[in-house]
Amino acid sequence: MQEKLDLLDKRRNESEQGGGPERLKAQHAKGKLSARERLDALLDDGSFVELDRFVTHQSSDFGLDAQRPYGDGVVTGFGKIDDRLVYVFSQDFTVFGGSLSEAHAKKICKVMDMAVRNGAPMIGLNDSGGARIQEGVVSLGGYAEIFLRNTLASGVVPQISAILGPCAGCAVYSPAITDFVFMARGTSYMFVTGPNVVKTVTHEDVTMEQLGGADTHGGVSGVSHFTCASELEVFEGIRKLLRFIPSNNVDAPPRGVSQDPRARRDESLRDVVPDSPNKPYDMHEVLRRVVDDGEFLEVHADFAQNIICGFAHIGTYSVGIVANQPAILAGVLDIQASTKAARFIRFCDAFNVPVVTFEDVPGFLPGLAQEHGGIIRHGAKLLFAYCEATVPKLTVITRKAYGGAYDVMSSRHIRGDYNVAWPTAEIAVMGPKGAVEILFKKEIAESKDPVAAMDLRVKEYTDKFANPYVAAARGYVDDIIDPADTRPRLIDALESLQGKRDKNPPKKHGNIPL
Repeated sequence: MQEKLDLLDKRRNESEQGGGPERLKAQHAKGKLSARERLDALLDDGSFVELDRFVTHQSSDFGLDAQRPYGDGVVTGFGKIDDRLVYVFSQDFTVFGGSLSEAHAKKICKVMDMAVRNGAPMIGLNDSGGARIQEGVVSLGGYAEIFLRNTLASGVVPQISAILGPCAGCAVYSPAITDFVFMARGTSYMFVTGPNVVKTVTHEDVTMEQLGGADTHGGVSGVSHFTCASELEVFEGIRKLLRFIPSNNVDAPPRGVSQDPRARRDESLRDVVPDSPNKPYDMHEVLRRVVDDGEFLEVHADFAQNIICGFAHIGTYSVGIVANQPAILAGVLDIQASTKAARFIRFCDAFNVPVVTFEDVPGFLPGLAQEHGGIIRHGAKLLFAYCEATVPKLTVITRKAYGGAYDVMSSRHIRGDYNVAWPTAEIAVMGPKGAVEILFKKEIAESKDPVAAMDLRVKEYTDKFANPYVAAARGYVDDIIDPADTRPRLIDALESLQGKRDKNPPKKHGNIPL
């Protein structure tokens, strides 16, 4: 028996060597951790249980028969984060450049299947040169098997991708299907085709960073949700994210731990909204004063900044927050903001996370580029997402709620559960000046003093419509509240909605305007 145990120890040690010390040294020289070091940093100490450590590829073409390292370039298994079960895979760039083979893909598919069966999050640590060319179409089939599982697992268990090295060609589409993508500056890259191919086809000279770096995908394309300074920051970000979301679509979101008083009022909220309706303010200041301990985990922080999305606890309840940002483009809804918020809302709805909306929106962004770019179609995505969602939906109108954007932003008419307004709210078809220019165009043009006539009609319109009282009289908002009371009122509403039961008509699925 001892001889066999010694052999087992020997092979276990071999399986943990990856591509050997020289390649590991090269990995570290690039500022990157090894596949196993990453798992140690991500998971609770001593919790990782490895699966398929002795798997090898079965190919023999192009000299592969002489190289059959254990694990075949990916470490798979399960472990815990804050004592919660998660399934993981970590690609090993030191073995065949982390390239995906048939055996490599089967290992990933196994843990993905286990994650769905056992109702636990699936976390992928990506660091791969792409498909293993020596295996040809077999490796492409492996990617397709992974894509199918990503799709079937969507809305069943949270799927999180960390891009910790190159991710190109077929490899990019698995992370793109997952719920959240993390990237690390300086070492993470994603693109369908690399700089050399781009130069050949379009004659554009671009660097890897410009084409598919962390800041590019975090701020320009929106492919990445979290841009981090280092791999360790990525792992800390993943652990933090899991504090707000459940393990599967059946479980309730995790409750927070906070000493922040439930009844805490914040009178400084009364001074956040400027007296002038044209002056900006930072909606982050509102959010920080309302959520537990001022802690807000923003998603897509650098992308479509005219709308804010993220997670927080309010009265220890996990919530997803969507908020217009008056400090950027006056908080207007455009193509990118609509798509960003729609996807976030659909995640929250899939995983039982209540959606709290803070509204200050002057409308949809006008212009040729927006119309030609499909603002109608993209704006409809946001409307569809809010209408479709059956989780508790709470809305606070802080200032402007104009036109169709009022309807879209979780209004009472699209099954908003608790809709309140601050006294500074302006709920109308459009802003007073624009409305007067349409309604009284002829009168103002013919008056002896057009400026005075305009001012008079603007004041009249403002007094009558640019306030929350007409909407309150119709029951379109449930109450007009003192801004200082926003936090306790939201907590009361969240508590009352814990037993909410709502469902959509039976169907295979809706047809969101993609």
